[in-house]
Amino acid sequence: PSLSTDLLAVYDQAFAGRSWHGTPLWGALRGLDADHALRRPAPGRHNVWELVLHCAYWKFVARQRITGDAALIFPREGHNFPELPSVPHDAEWKRDRALLKREHDLLRAVVAALKPSAPRRRAGQSRFTVAETVVGIASHDLYHAGQVQLVRRLTE
Repeated sequence: PSLSTDLLAVYDQAFAGRSWHGTPLWGALRGLDADHALRRPAPGRHNVWELVLHCAYWKFVARQRITGDAALIFPREGHNFPELPSVPHDAEWKRDRALLKREHDLLRAVVAALKPSAPRRRAGQSRFTVAETVVGIASHDLYHAGQVQLVRRLTE
């Protein structure tokens, strides 16, 4: 297999694939409603909804860096931790989970289309290569999958 194929496998596994390490990010969100997604484990700590938007945003940033397309625009206000809806309900929660999935799929398509030499080149203006960026976003998904699971337990 090529490096691009391996990167795609790592990326998929961290988001929604079967793996030895446990539940991936998408699985950690299973069965969670808007009310629970808004609960904070402690004052000033992030809730699951914020983590979902954060992960969507950084998948967008990774795609922007890899493609070099500065004209791409993230569809939500804010950056890093985009703003929650002013009146959060289940419909908005569903929309923001769909945004995470959409950003995942858009980046996946970019990774799947990489030419053999692409993983070793710099990802846009970043100091990291495309391969490091893809492994980094997969690691980011896994980190936040664990965080989501912990926040869920602390807020039940």
